[in-house]
Amino acid sequence: MTISNDDELVALKEIGRIVANTLETMGAAIEPGMTTAELDRIGRELLEKAGATPAPELCYDFPGATCISVNEEIAHGIPGERRLAAGDLVNIDVSAEKGGVFADTGASFAVPPVARTIDRLCRDGRRAMWAGIRQVGADKPLAGIGRAIGKFARKNRYTLVQNLASHGVGHSLHEHPTEIATWPNSSERRRMNEGLVFTVEPFLSMGARWATDSSDPWTLLSEPRAPTVQYEHTVVATRNGPLVVTLPG
Repeated sequence: MTISNDDELVALKEIGRIVANTLETMGAAIEPGMTTAELDRIGRELLEKAGATPAPELCYDFPGATCISVNEEIAHGIPGERRLAAGDLVNIDVSAEKGGVFADTGASFAVPPVARTIDRLCRDGRRAMWAGIRQVGADKPLAGIGRAIGKFARKNRYTLVQNLASHGVGHSLHEHPTEIATWPNSSERRRMNEGLVFTVEPFLSMGARWATDSSDPWTLLSEPRAPTVQYEHTVVATRNGPLVVTLPG
């Protein structure tokens, strides 16, 4: 999606705020003993109350309103009977549609008590995402996002999952521009046009470099197995830099 008028931006900000508030509330609701299905139900109720439709169901017939991935699961986890326990690393990905406009956000949460290394990984996952977001702006190179995140990862001795990329969003959940690397990619030559809407969502890990299939059609696992976090915002490239539309408020 490329923003072409004020009405489109207003609609994008509205759905962005809805998914951000849903994510924030779901994260605060996490507690040991609850199932991922119970957590997903909280998200569904919040989205529906706001007049939004869960995007994974709408676009892909995904069996849940949100994607909830635990520990070795790093993306597209199916909500179900898995019970959360102290020390678990939980990723929640919330995307939704309202009025024909989509927004996408996500974050990882550690269930207390948490090891110091995992607490640091979560903190640094957010820092890696913001390192990439700071490279967003009209006519700037898309490759700058992956270079900045890669520099952060190398400096802090992390790895990046290199087959789960950022993507365009707005008119649908996944659209042009596709496959925006959140790792250094020397072949990337595209530039951000003014008003371009897309996600920035690095997967920062303590050893994993790839996402691999699991026994179900959806869930992706870290390879090699290692603690991995993902943080995600939907952004607009403007002449003044990045405009983040998935902030709670």
